[in-house]
Amino acid sequence: MSEVEVFLDDTPGEVRGVVVRDGRFEHLLIQREDDVAEHRLGARCVGRIAEVHPGLKGAFVDLGPIVHGFLPFRGQDRLAAGQKVEVEVSAEPREGKGPTLRLIGAGEGAPRLLSPGPTVVETLARLAPGSTPVTGAAAIQAGRDAEEEAGWPGELFPDTGLDLIVQRTRALIAVDLDLSPAPGVSFGAAARTRANRQGLQAAARMIRLKRWGGLVAIDLIGSGEDGDVVLAAAKQAFGGDPDVVFGPVNRFGVLQLALPWRRTPLEEILNGPDRRRRPEQRAQDVARSLRHSLLSNTTVARITLRCAPDEAALAGPLVARLGPRAHLNADPAVAPGAFTWEEG
Repeated sequence: MSEVEVFLDDTPGEVRGVVVRDGRFEHLLIQREDDVAEHRLGARCVGRIAEVHPGLKGAFVDLGPIVHGFLPFRGQDRLAAGQKVEVEVSAEPREGKGPTLRLIGAGEGAPRLLSPGPTVVETLARLAPGSTPVTGAAAIQAGRDAEEEAGWPGELFPDTGLDLIVQRTRALIAVDLDLSPAPGVSFGAAARTRANRQGLQAAARMIRLKRWGGLVAIDLIGSGEDGDVVLAAAKQAFGGDPDVVFGPVNRFGVLQLALPWRRTPLEEILNGPDRRRRPEQRAQDVARSLRHSLLSNTTVARITLRCAPDEAALAGPLVARLGPRAHLNADPAVAPGAFTWEEG
């Protein structure tokens, strides 16, 4: 039975949840106070059909002021512009697109939020039933470590010689499994099978942590693997979601599957279109770093963090909620994203 640890970091402005399974990060949940509630996974809303788009086999739905989503049609769905519907967010926004919706039934009244999606605490309880979240400085560090690991493109496994790379393009997620020469590592059929199974498990974990979905193409080690064995291993690695669709292993040794999109990809939450950390995220980093220092140094009466002026302006309201021991100074000499500390 796998060992599960759960962490909950409730820093002003942002709540993070982390799930660790057998010592490896599996999930990083992030919810911010300024998030659009109608965009959260699981949120229920009354919406108005704004435009039916036959070519896309769906409709754009007005969920309220400047908030919209896309509702794919299922089967014999017949909806008309102006019709009121009750919908649930089945996939959060990504790549500049609004949320994807699921039709619940007919709606009444003005477009509005009926109920927000599950909180981080509620989601952690679903992912790790019975686990008590660790809080405080350890939870902040777990969130940092999970974020860092989510940025890795791959990993080496000395025990099997597996060399794993996971990359996402606009079209698909490409997973490359290879055997890297290492002392004592065999390259026979048994070694390839063992490395492929390990690679499927590791790739599934990395994709969950990065919060990716869509078409996945996995280039297996060797081209003569038993397709049924590989497919069974893939279902074990990616299982748990009934909407995952598995394809066969083709003659080139590539396994394809389709993963449903659920959450906004982690890189889009943290970074802007230029792939640089968002200013508001850097401000959140300031508040989180100061809170971590306060929790780690409980005997110090006062801790002051110096940061760039733009970050200080955004972080100020968050830092003010950390209590009288927390202080923030804007220092033009400090580079964006960097901090300096003063105690006492």
